[in-house]
Amino acid sequence: MGLLETTITGRKRRSSHAHVVAELGSGIVSGSIAEGSILPGDADLTLRFGVSRTVLREAMKTLAAKRLVEPKAKVGTRVLGSESWNFFDADVLGWRCDAGLDQEFVEHLATIRMTLEPAAAAAAATQASSDDIAALYAIAARFDDLSHTPETIAKVDLDFHLAIARMSGNPFMRSASGLIEAALAISFKLSSPAASPETIEEIATNHLRIAHAIALRDPEKATVAMRHVIEAGKDRIAVHLTK
Repeated sequence: MGLLETTITGRKRRSSHAHVVAELGSGIVSGSIAEGSILPGDADLTLRFGVSRTVLREAMKTLAAKRLVEPKAKVGTRVLGSESWNFFDADVLGWRCDAGLDQEFVEHLATIRMTLEPAAAAAAATQASSDDIAALYAIAARFDDLSHTPETIAKVDLDFHLAIARMSGNPFMRSASGLIEAALAISFKLSSPAASPETIEEIATNHLRIAHAIALRDPEKATVAMRHVIEAGKDRIAVHLTK
């Protein structure tokens, strides 16, 4: 279950491993577990969460892979600061969004999207097959529906941007899909374009412009059109945050 879906449905993963990872991970990212602190020992944590030592060890490995904690011999498991966290990880992004949004975080997210997604659109303009382009147009057509809810338009938006990442032919672009999901989850929560018929029409037009540029095999136009979409989304969120 991806970040956008969990934001929409409110459902969380329920396995023992996922529960431990989510409780500790969200505590670290929110700041309720202080950076630089040492986590309680295995005995305390297994008792707290009601899990086996095996489950706890696997959870700690997961948190270490996300660069939230680091085991230290004869010291314990130390909580790392935000400069170490893997923000390309969907869970870390989700916990950061849950911890509260601010203009700086939105700006950082938009900046990294500006680095990656216009390049993906430009690559798609040269790499996409005819079938890829037809599929992209089919997704773009789904924007044009004035009955959209925040949930339905967010899903179409995600499908569109992930399709371009795939069409780019660059596996690194596809691996950055968590950033796209985070941006759309924020939009869903704060400033969905489904708020009015005018914004639905605007987002439909803007995404169709990207599809047209890719179909024309024009990397420059695809880049400009993608930048415009990202800027428009950032501006909608910024208006909400400054209210």
